[in-house]
Amino acid sequence: MKKLILAPLAALTLGALTGCGGSDVDYNDNTKLKIRFHVDIGSVEGMAYSQIINDFNRENEDGIKVTATFVARSAGDTTYDLELQRDMKNGTLPDIITFDAPKCAEYASYGYFYDLTNQFSADEKAKFVTLNTYKGRLYGIPIQESSAGIYYNKRYFQEAGIDVSDITVDSPWDYARFKSVCASLKARHPSIVPAVMRFKDNNSEMATYLLYPFIYASGGGFVDETGKQALGIFNSAASIRGYQFLRDLYDAGYTDYKVEEQSFYKGEAAMLLSSGWTIPLMKDYTTTFPDDRNSWGLLPYPKDVTRASANGSWSYAIGNNPRTDKTNVIKLLKYITSAKSSKKITNATGMIPANVDAQETYPANSAEDVLLQQLEKTSIKRPDTVGYRQFSDTFRMVISSLGSEDVATLVNNKATYLQSELDKIK
Repeated sequence: MKKLILAPLAALTLGALTGCGGSDVDYNDNTKLKIRFHVDIGSVEGMAYSQIINDFNRENEDGIKVTATFVARSAGDTTYDLELQRDMKNGTLPDIITFDAPKCAEYASYGYFYDLTNQFSADEKAKFVTLNTYKGRLYGIPIQESSAGIYYNKRYFQEAGIDVSDITVDSPWDYARFKSVCASLKARHPSIVPAVMRFKDNNSEMATYLLYPFIYASGGGFVDETGKQALGIFNSAASIRGYQFLRDLYDAGYTDYKVEEQSFYKGEAAMLLSSGWTIPLMKDYTTTFPDDRNSWGLLPYPKDVTRASANGSWSYAIGNNPRTDKTNVIKLLKYITSAKSSKKITNATGMIPANVDAQETYPANSAEDVLLQQLEKTSIKRPDTVGYRQFSDTFRMVISSLGSEDVATLVNNKATYLQSELDKIK
């Protein structure tokens, strides 16, 4: 119902909204630009993007008008990819496209993106926590920065006699302590699941994004620097050790394939592996968390032989379309990646601003502080490879079978499969 009410309002302010394509754009008219977003127009994030475009249309004095389209990613990664493939083939790419950061190498190699290397000064580039590059060239500017950690129910921890006050990003818990905490929770609260580790999300990028740091933390990896060699890396002894840790959690009954994000919000689980987008949601679950910030906390990723945490979120790129004069498009890109715009998005999503000028000084040990510290000190991006889609699919195949197959055999087989897929990429 919320979406049905909001969508017409957005259409009135943004102009003609269509589901796809840029075929209605006159690329010779540099005052009419088109941008495509990856979320539903009626979502909180979609409304924030709508407001930013409304602001640009109202504030600019050069007669530039931007039309926004929304192709919700909930329709599936394949749908979004097919949109890009079709528009690239037809020469109808929007002027600005949103894309998931780890897809940069793949999309840039296909020629979807306009090279931004010389369009941003060194000082402008320095304002962003990360940048999206391929072969040393700049192709994307992040919308917001993403980090994740372990949300926990303080009441359950207190009742189990668990003290985590000493755990910080600089002094994190390790895998052994994580298991010990799970054991204590299971003993005290046998009716709840100690941790939602997102195994159920193995059919989406969610599982890849939230679980890949555990492999890096064990000293493992996925592909080499060329992005095309997986054998010996994806299935190294260190990588298998990381997968085995996740399997151990399943075998001990500390997590399973049934629990999901909602299980934590409902009080059916004591911990939740999730990202910053969970922060603004917590206030809606007053039954489980009656005192908001005093009812829950956020702990950093546990470490094994090293520290590792997730990063990388959605970004903006300029479409490599027939428009030869990109001056106004670049002006729009700089506006929507400004501190002002970055703040509007992250106020809606709970994420960390990509533009450092929009970042705040968060209270020590607050959820936001933990996320920001991880971004600065422990984050490692997902594999930088033109075969990212193949990697993510393979990683999630491992997760989907992790609870039922021998870990070493499973990972070795999937490494061979991934290598065969990467070998097909020219």
